[in-house]
Amino acid sequence: ASSFARMFVQVCLYFYCKCLWRCLKFVVRKLTGQCELQRICYNTKPGAARTMKIEASLKGSKSKRLQTSVNVHPDAIEKTIDDIMELKRINPDINPQLGVSLQACLLQIVGYRNLIAEVEKLRREPYDSENPQHEEMLLKLWKCLKPNSPLKARISKQWCEIGFQGDDPKTDFRGMGLLGLYNLVYFAEWDTEIAQQVLTDSLHPKYSSVWQCLDFNYFFFLSQLSKAEWEKKKFDKAIGYSFAIVGINITDLAYNLLVSGALKTHFYNVAPEAPTLTHFQQTFCYLMHEFHKFWIDEDPLDIMEFNRVREKFYKRILRQLQNPEMALCPHFAASESLINM
Repeated sequence: ASSFARMFVQVCLYFYCKCLWRCLKFVVRKLTGQCELQRICYNTKPGAARTMKIEASLKGSKSKRLQTSVNVHPDAIEKTIDDIMELKRINPDINPQLGVSLQACLLQIVGYRNLIAEVEKLRREPYDSENPQHEEMLLKLWKCLKPNSPLKARISKQWCEIGFQGDDPKTDFRGMGLLGLYNLVYFAEWDTEIAQQVLTDSLHPKYSSVWQCLDFNYFFFLSQLSKAEWEKKKFDKAIGYSFAIVGINITDLAYNLLVSGALKTHFYNVAPEAPTLTHFQQTFCYLMHEFHKFWIDEDPLDIMEFNRVREKFYKRILRQLQNPEMALCPHFAASESLINM
């Protein structure tokens, strides 16, 4: 009985608030002479804050035409803007900037939806060793990461050197399909120096000796250190994780941020129009670099703590993206063109 009463109160409260909200909107429109879309566009600066308010307004409208405007094809956006202006009885000649602002917002909203579809398609496509394009991408990953170490054979233990689990990397792409490979290749090709550095760092196993990689001059330098200083120096770069496997896992993290809508804040702030696959891959680069630093700062005992560190990192990114002003500021070579957009 008590649960039924609570549910009844919640339903009544919902309808009361909904009716009250519509009444308030009506009163404000009469007082200002502007509809909600006009007030948002004129009083909110471009970016995530404006686009997300426009999206919420359209989806929450009692008009079906407005509700479906966020799902139109990109080619139909101009026609959709005309329909919105007509429905809201707004003269485009008197309000020319409104149409421009609405178009930019709709391009972002529709583009985000299409990006999810594109990313999902890649995620669902399995790696096929019989497909020459798939094989070419995989070999490109090796060449970018290990340019001075030729791959001796397609099936080789060498793949473990860049963080795959076995002799044939194709088995590691099951979870994320081609999306995982696309992201790794993008990172290695466009942010080569950083990707190679992250790979090098990741090859330092936790609590293993570093004697084998020291030259004579560095050995002399270390011999002058106190025991405490030596212990600190010894473990400064003790990272110990599988680069490729972590890359596929971070692809999964980026995918979840995308489909949950959390990345809207970032994309609506950095993409002036429709966000693209390049924006998503650039975000992956950012997440890889940030996770690498986060892993070092967390200083886990071993790889068994990966899930704990990953979850903590994921929550930190989510908190950052709750700020409508937030853009995951890129600092990669591949990001320079996006910064200027």
